[in-house]
Order: sequence, then C-alpha cells, then structure tokens
Amino acid sequence: MKLFSPLLLSGALLLTAAPAATAQQAPNSPYRTRFAVDGPITMGLGALSGVGLYLVQQKNGPTEAELAALNKNDVPKFDRFVAGNYSERAQLAGDLMCYGSLAAAPGLLALNPNARGRYGQVLGLYLETMATTAAVFTMTVGTVHRLRPFTYGPGGSPSERSSKIATNSFFAGHTAHTATATFFAAKVFHDFNPDSRAEPFVWGAAAVLPAAVAYSRMKAGKHFLSDNLVGYALGATVGVVVPQLHKSGRRTGYSFSPLQGVNVNGYSYGGLLITKQL
Repeated sequence: MKLFSPLLLSGALLLTAAPAATAQQAPNSPYRTRFAVDGPITMGLGALSGVGLYLVQQKNGPTEAELAALNKNDVPKFDRFVAGNYSERAQLAGDLMCYGSLAAAPGLLALNPNARGRYGQVLGLYLETMATTAAVFTMTVGTVHRLRPFTYGPGGSPSERSSKIATNSFFAGHTAHTATATFFAAKVFHDFNPDSRAEPFVWGAAAVLPAAVAYSRMKAGKHFLSDNLVGYALGATVGVVVPQLHKSGRRTGYSFSPLQGVNVNGYSYGGLLITKQL
C-alpha cells in the first residue's frame, strides 16, 4: 500500500488523542491506558516504521533480464492463479475500501454513545494498534524481495514493472491495515457493548471488508493469495490483541492478588488468588 499513509494517519490521531489520553480514565471504561506508557510505545512503533520505509527505499527494482525470465510455473500452485493479473480498476476499488476503512473505523465508533464518552482513549488505542501493523508491514516489505503478480504478465508500464515497489508483494499491506481497522472497531464495540444484538453484524462486516480488499488486490495483480492470507491474519490479530492487552480488570470482573497464610493445622501456604466480579 502507499507506505506513508499509516504514518500520516498516526500523526493526525496523535494530535487528537494525546490531550484526552493524559486524563484519568472513567471508571466504566473497559480499558486502562497511560499516555506516559502508551505514548512512547506508539512513537517507538512509528520510528520502527520509519526504519522500514528507509529499507524500502534502499531496495532495487527487478532488471529486464529478471522480468524476462519470470515463469508462472515457478509460482507455487496455490498462488499461481493470481500470476499475470493486472487491473487498474481493481486497484482503485481496493484503495477506496482500504483508505475508507481507516477513517470509517474510528468514525463509526464515535457514533456509539458508550465509546464516545471515552473517545480520546479510543483514538489513542487506535493509533497504537495501527502503528503496530504499520511497523510490522514496513519492516517486512523493506527486507523481503518478492515480485508482485502483475510482473508475470504484460500488465503495467515499463517504469512500474522495474520499480522497487514491484518487489513489495509480501505481505499485503492494504489487507493487513484494513483488517486491523475493522477488527479493532469490532473489538472495541464489543467491549463497550458486550450485550448488543448488533454484534454478529459488526463482526461479520469486520471480516468481510478486508476479504473484499484482498480480492481486489489479487485482481489488481498486487499480491498473491498467500500475501493476503498473511496480511489478513496479522491485521485481524493485531486489531483484537492490542485492545485486549489494555483491558481493565475492573470491567472484566477478574482480579489477581498474591495469597499467603497459615492453615488450622499450622502449615503455611501461598498462591495466587483469582476473583471474578459477578
């Protein structure tokens, strides 16, 4: 995907979320965040993305001899059906769905009354989540050389085919970032509205949109099936795990504390006390 887009989005969200994230979170928030901790983590992830972008710029595009030697039969069978695809229309559709989802995910959460009351915190979490995917993505494409599917056919201009961007097939950034945004939105909606009847539809939409982006990227000849599977899995995982790591024990009903004492027989004991709020 356009490599600078996640960083621009992160910068905009940081300016919006930083003031609100410094404040103490409301007791009924499902998350516990601290700007003194999450801020440096997010900035570190942004710096890592910068390193990845630098590595991308150091890559070399394929030579004419390398392009001429390409053979679809050398592509693994499960990816071969994508080799040679090229469609500018499919690329545009994928761009619109991907970049639209990056803005729609936090925008739709703002419409939910429960999430809106802690929107600064939600934006801070969204920034950290997207920065995580962006860091993994840029570092990967900056170090992995895999030619895009369209290079196995006649599609694309000579400059596009010989560009260093043509080596960025692994993994699918559009798919990964879309999955991160949609699964983050579904996860946050669930945590703020655990009993909502809309949950099946929210999770269904979260799963379908990145799949549609993956399909468009294959039709456009930008990524193989395996590239999209990795991107989808990574994005969905990050979108769910990062908010989950910030869950507050008060909201989940679980608390953990060390336990020590002496029983009636005079023997000492120790362990971990786990309690659940009913």
